[in-house]
Order: sequence, then C-alpha cells, then structure tokens
Amino acid sequence: MENLINLENVSQSYGLKTLLDGVSLGVQTGDRIGVVGLNGGGKTTLLEILAGIIEPDSGRVSHNRDLDMAVVTQRAELDPEATVADVVLAPLGVATFEWASNARVREVLGGLGVAELGLETPVGSLSGGERRRVSLAAALVRDLDLVLLDEPTNHLDVEGVQWLADHLLARRVAVVVVTHDRWFLDTVANHTWEVHDGTVDVYEGGYNDWTFARAERARQADAAEQRRRNLARKELAWLRRGAPARTSKPRYRIEAAEALIADVPAPRDTVELTAFSKRRLGKRVIDLEDARVETPDGRTLVEDLTWRLGPGERIGLVGVNGSGKTTLLRVLAGAYPLAAGKRVEGQTVRLGWLRQELDDLDGDRRLIDAVEDVATYVQLGKKELSASQLAERLGFSAKRQRTFIRDLSGGERRRLQLTRVLMAEPNVLLLDEPTNDLDIDTLQELEDLLDGWAGTLVVVSHDRYLIERIADSTWALFGDGELTNLPGGIEQYLAARRAAGAGGGGPVDLSGAGGAGGAGGATRPQEQEQEQEKPAPKLSGKEYHELSKKLGRLEREMTKHSTRIEELEAEMARVAQDPEGPDTARLTELDGELRAVREKHSEAETEWLATAEEMEG
Repeated sequence: MENLINLENVSQSYGLKTLLDGVSLGVQTGDRIGVVGLNGGGKTTLLEILAGIIEPDSGRVSHNRDLDMAVVTQRAELDPEATVADVVLAPLGVATFEWASNARVREVLGGLGVAELGLETPVGSLSGGERRRVSLAAALVRDLDLVLLDEPTNHLDVEGVQWLADHLLARRVAVVVVTHDRWFLDTVANHTWEVHDGTVDVYEGGYNDWTFARAERARQADAAEQRRRNLARKELAWLRRGAPARTSKPRYRIEAAEALIADVPAPRDTVELTAFSKRRLGKRVIDLEDARVETPDGRTLVEDLTWRLGPGERIGLVGVNGSGKTTLLRVLAGAYPLAAGKRVEGQTVRLGWLRQELDDLDGDRRLIDAVEDVATYVQLGKKELSASQLAERLGFSAKRQRTFIRDLSGGERRRLQLTRVLMAEPNVLLLDEPTNDLDIDTLQELEDLLDGWAGTLVVVSHDRYLIERIADSTWALFGDGELTNLPGGIEQYLAARRAAGAGGGGPVDLSGAGGAGGAGGATRPQEQEQEQEKPAPKLSGKEYHELSKKLGRLEREMTKHSTRIEELEAEMARVAQDPEGPDTARLTELDGELRAVREKHSEAETEWLATAEEMEG
C-alpha cells in the first residue's frame, strides 16, 4: 500500500475552541474512510486540512508527490456564468457532443442525474443541490488516486445514494468522506474516523463496527457517560435484530457484544404503542378520498388516491426528487389544496409538522425561551421531559440553551425546529427530511425518542437507514400517478427502479422486485459473480475439524487474556487512587504485565483471523 497523505501532530483552533489537538493520521491507497462526529466538532476542518485548503495552526501535512486528488466540499463555488459542460467536461478535454462515447462520463452523468439538467445550462440557474451534484460529477469523471467528499449524499435521493456507493466500491480510488448517512457509511467505509474533543479515534469497518466499538468504550466509561452507553446498546440491539450485520470483528467479539445487549428489549412495542395511539386518536386520523394532487403548473402527481392513515401507523415515503413527496406531505397537513377529492381529519388530531423550511423566529430571543414558548413539559411515551431536558437530548447543552437564536448555525436552527415540534406533543407527526444537518448522535437520540412516541408518523427521507429504523411500512411515488405500497421496503423500491430503467422507463413492475431487505441486505451483481467464481474449499473433513478445534482454543485463550486485562486495569486504577499515594513501583510492575498480556492477546487474535480465513478457503 502506498501512502497518499500524512498528518503529523496537526493542531487547529478557532477562537477558544480547539478542533484538532496534535492529530497524526494517514491515508493510503485502498482506504475508504468515513469521518463522523458531532456538528461543529471539526470534521470539515479535518477534510480541508487533508486537502490543503487550509493550513493548520501547527504540525505538518505531506502529500504524495504524484497525488491526483479531487475535493468536493459544502462551500465549493462554481462560476455562475459557466455551463454544466464547462464544469464537468471541459477539464477532461471532452467536447459536449462526445461525452456519451466515454463510459465513465456517461455513467457518472447518468447516475447523478446531471445529464437531465442539460449540459448547456448555466450553473447560476441551478439550485444549491443541483450545483452540488455538478461538483460531485466533475470530481468523479476524473481518473483519481483520492477523492475527498463532504456530505455527498445530502442532495441525492435513495437511488442516487445507492449508485454513489456502488460507484465508489467499483473504482480503484481512495475515499475520505464526511457523512451522517449510516447506510452509506456502513456500505462504503472500511475505516471510520470519529472526530471529538480535539482528537480523532480510528476504527476498522463502517457504521456497524464503529457502533460495536463505541458500545465497548462506553461500557468502560464512568457514570457521566451512562446515557450514551444506553443509546449504543439500543442501537446494537436494533442492528442485531435486523439483517445480518456486516462486521469485520472476530466472532468472539460479536458474542461479547451480544451478551452486552441480551437484556435490551425491542426498540419499541408496536402493539402497545398502537393500542395507546387508538385511545388518543380514535379510529380516524387523516383520510384522503378519491384525491388528485397537482403541481402549481398543472402536472398530476397522484390521481384517484384513497389513503387512510390509521392510529399508530409508521410510514416511510420515498421517491425520486420531484416525484411529489413534500407536496403529498403538505396535502396531509392540510396546507396544500386538492385538485379533486377530499381530505378528512379526525377530531382528536394534533398535528406536528417538521418542514424543510426553517421557522422564522425572533433572533433576539434565547433558544430555551423559544422552546418553552411551546410548552414547559412534554410527555413522550411513558417519560415526562422538561423543555431543557428535551433540548439537551437533541444536542443543546445547558450552556448552549442560553444562546441567542441569531447566533445559531443552520443545523442548530433545524434541531430547534424539531424540538419545538416535539414539545407541542402532537399525536400525528409529519417529518420532511428530518436528517438534514443532524449528526449521528442526534439521529440516535431522535430515534430513541420516537421509539416511545405513540402516534401516527409519516416521514419523507432519502436516508434509508432512518426509514428502515423507524418506519413499519414503506410507500413510494414512482411518477406513475399512484402511491405504491412496498412490503419489501427500500430494497423493493430500488429493484423496481432498476427494472423500470432496464425497461426504458415504462410502468414500474413490482412482481419481481424482491423481498424485504435490511441496510445492505442486497448482493450486487459483481459480488454474485465473484461468489460463483470462488473455488470450493479443498479442506478434508479431518483438516476442517482440526482448524475448528484450533479456533476454539484461540477463542478461550483470548477470553482469558481479556479477563486478565480487565483485572490488571482495575488493579492499576485501585493502586493509582490509593489515599496514601500511588505505589509507583507496583504501577510499573502492573503496566509491564499489562503490555505483555495485550501483546499475547493481539497475537492470538491475528492467529484466529488467519485460521478463520483458512477455513473459509
């Protein structure tokens, strides 16, 4: 493997806040690195230091001399007078009429939907999301060693996210990507960097492996980290109950994690919540009868639609950009008129609606005052939370709650909007792209809150992990004038879209669109070919039995080492906290033994992995 970028003892601060403190990292060929962390924690800063866009306050950044790299950040600026072709094709020396003959250019422009924008369209006339897609296309059409991406999935639909993941996996290019999209992170990344408190923790694998590692770290933390541990355990329980998790961790570690979550109940008791929801809502929630929904310019989105939302239903609504998801949500909210048919709302409905547009709030008021304007306390499931407690769960520390609204970032305003919606204690909740500008920790908090929330939920999102996590049924707008139920969830939606594309864009046929699938449950065609080409194992029965015995012995050995490591760490903590002062000689002795046991544990783990690989052929 060749080293592409090195960071040596890099530090970076803004004002009094230290984002990076003596960080040393490296990016090598073959690395696909997902960068995660809280909003404002330094993820984008780290990416821009890697790219050479900003110089660190101290430390050294070195690039491979022949490195060919592309960077797509959230603040990338394009010449508004330039056309799409000028941005994407001109740097390649490809004429506008020649692009279709170039396989990579054709694939990228089609996969990101850039060709549909029109190659002669001026960049200045495009929306912010369309400009981001053009910037991404301009990077991906090039022959690169490394691509650095900052939130590339923000303006892509479910199908576009799937395409981008497949494209990056198929290319021989190193990737560093800042993302809050957990499905994308788990699919693409083979390493995860978590940026927090000025440091960067490095983990092997994607979201699933990172969650296992964080749960283990939280298990060893003090009481101040108890809430984070509980969230991690609940998230693990969800992951293990769904589709088989993709994890590179040895089996003994998986079993240890499963023991950790053995007593965690299901994320939510659907039967109990539905029964409670019926008591709050009655039989009628929102009904659309023989409805026709049209755009302002007269285009029909759905026709002859009869849709009855029941108490306690949790619905995920998906579709390509422009298919009418937000408009349909506005119809459900009663904020957009029907061209035909009628909307009937139950008498007990209390509607909460998270719109994509930010609320227009008085900037001279403090955050906590804006929340308490709605209510002082809220009942979420069986828990009563104060306005301050709910704000803290959604990422606002007690100190931050005193901040003036005018000083909040766009992401913080989005979280404030969500907090106010939940404080109103609705029994029908409409969420339009709730994951925009939310980091993974806040997303986990939101999901935890919704697990105990009894009511009817409709969520529009391109985040397939969120849809599969909080929705019990999935519906899709395919642009054919109908609202289609998908028992197979997102996998069925993607299969139907692929079938429609293969058939030249005709009617969507769901008959063979596959069954239900969890995050990453599908097998790509190239993976199927590789599985078919893989030769059958050549081990004899006796050899296989011997290797199985060896694995068992190594697992017992590693368990013994793990137990001893915990004992030594506990003993060192006890000696260090001795009221009469630490015994330095004893600490040195314990530290030497701890290093030796850890080395034996590492050797046994390496041997375990090699043996497991030998058994798999």
